[in-house]
Amino acid sequence: MQSEKQLEAKQVDIPNDLSDIDDLDLPPKKSFIARWRWRIIIFVILLAVGGGAYYAYTQLTAPANNQATRKRDRVIAIKRTDLPIIITANGTIQPEKSINVSPKSSGRLKSLQVKEGDMVKTGQILAYMDESNTLGQITQADGQLASAQASLDLLRAGNRSQDIAQAQANLTNSQATLEQSEIVFRQNQQLYKEGAIASRDLDASRTTSEANRAKVTQAREALSLQQAGSRPEEIDRAQAQVVAAAGSLQTVQSQLEDTIIRAPFDGMVVRKYADPGAFVTPTTSGSAVSSATASSILALASNNQVVANVAEANIAQIKVGQEVTLQVDAYPGKKFIGRVVSISPQAIVNQNVTSFEVKAEITSQDKQVLRSGMNASLEFKAGQLKDVLVVPTVAIVRQQGSTGVYVKTDQSETPVFTTIETGVTVDDKTEVKSGLTGNEKIFVSFPEGSRPKTNPSGIPGLSSPSPQRSRG
Repeated sequence: MQSEKQLEAKQVDIPNDLSDIDDLDLPPKKSFIARWRWRIIIFVILLAVGGGAYYAYTQLTAPANNQATRKRDRVIAIKRTDLPIIITANGTIQPEKSINVSPKSSGRLKSLQVKEGDMVKTGQILAYMDESNTLGQITQADGQLASAQASLDLLRAGNRSQDIAQAQANLTNSQATLEQSEIVFRQNQQLYKEGAIASRDLDASRTTSEANRAKVTQAREALSLQQAGSRPEEIDRAQAQVVAAAGSLQTVQSQLEDTIIRAPFDGMVVRKYADPGAFVTPTTSGSAVSSATASSILALASNNQVVANVAEANIAQIKVGQEVTLQVDAYPGKKFIGRVVSISPQAIVNQNVTSFEVKAEITSQDKQVLRSGMNASLEFKAGQLKDVLVVPTVAIVRQQGSTGVYVKTDQSETPVFTTIETGVTVDDKTEVKSGLTGNEKIFVSFPEGSRPKTNPSGIPGLSSPSPQRSRG
C-alpha cells in the first residue's frame, strides 16, 4: 500500500500540447526522458499521417488529374502559323588560315619570343634567326656602295682649276718651243741657199719644227679636255655602278630582315616545332606535321570558322550572309551564332552522296572557347513559311501506304484516317500542304487499347505494325 501511495504522489498530468512538456513538475532525470519520449511519439504520428496523405494523393487525385490531362490532350484543333525553314548539317570547327612558320633561308634559331597558346597580331615578332654572317655581308656591301658613289661624285665635279692651269702652261711652253724651232728652221734655209750648211742640217731643223708643232697640238687638246670635264658616258657608267652597289646592299639588308620572323596575320600559336639552337629550313605553309617538325619553327592558326557539308537538295536555299546556329558536344545546350561567308562551287561526292562545302564565320562573343577539330551541328535559317497549316509531328502516321492523321468527327467518336501531303518539319511541327482544311480536330494520342492499328501494306521492309512518323 505504501508503494502505491508513493506512485500516486508522483503522478502528474500529461499535457495535450507537446510544447507544455517543459512545464511539467518532474524530477530532473525523469523530466528529460519524458520530454524526449513525447517528442518521438509526436514525430512518428506526424510521419504516419503525411505518408497516408501522399499515398491517397498518388492513388486517387493524381491518376484522376493525369487521366483528365490525357483526355484533354488526345484531341487538338489544328491551326495556321508561321513556320521557319531550318536546314540542318554536320560540320567541324576549323581555322580560317593555318600555316607552318619557317625562315626564308636555312639557319640556326637564335631565340623564340612566343609559346603555344599565345595570341599574336600581324607583324608581331615571333622569333630571331642567327644573323652573324649577314652582318658581315652588310659591312662589305656598304663599302662597295661608298666607293662607287665617290667615283661618281668625282666625275660629276669635273677637273680642278689647278689641273686646267697646268694644261694651259704646258700648251704655252709647247708653243714657245715651236716658235724657237721655226726660227732655227728659217735660218737654216737661208744658210743652205748660201751653201754654208749641208742639207742634213736643214732636214734636222725641219723635223724638230714639225715635232714641236705636234706637241702644241697635243697640249691644246689636253687643255680642251681639262676644260670640258668628264664625258657623259663616264658619268653614266659610274651611275650604274652606284645603282648596282645599292642593290647589293639592299639584298643583304633584306636577308638581315628575314632573320626576324614575324606573324603574317592575327592568330594563335597552336604548335611549337623547334627550340633555340635548332637548325631550321624553309618549308611550304601547308607542310604535314610529320615533316614540319624537322624544319619549321611553329604553327600559326587564325580565327576559327565552321565548315559543313550541305546536301545537294538544300544547297539552293543557302545564301552568303545567312545566319547559322551551331552546337558542339563539348558545350551541350549552348548555341553559337555564325554567318555564311562562302559556298563552294564544286560539289563533293562521297559514297554516291553529293554535297557542297559551306563555310561560316563564328560571330558569338564567346567563340574563343571553340577548339579546332570539334564536331558541330548546324542549323541554317533559310526563311519562313507564312500562315501555313501545321500539325504536331507525333500525330502523323502511316496507314495503307499513305501518310495521314486521324480526324475526330461529330458523327462518331471513332477516329477517321485522313490522307495528307506533308511539307517541311521543324521541331515538333510539320507543314500540311493538302488533305486538311484547317477546321479539323485531330488525335495526337489515344486511350490505352483504343489506338487504330496501322496497316503496313505497301511499305517495303516494314515488318512491325507500329505507326511510322513522317518527316515530310
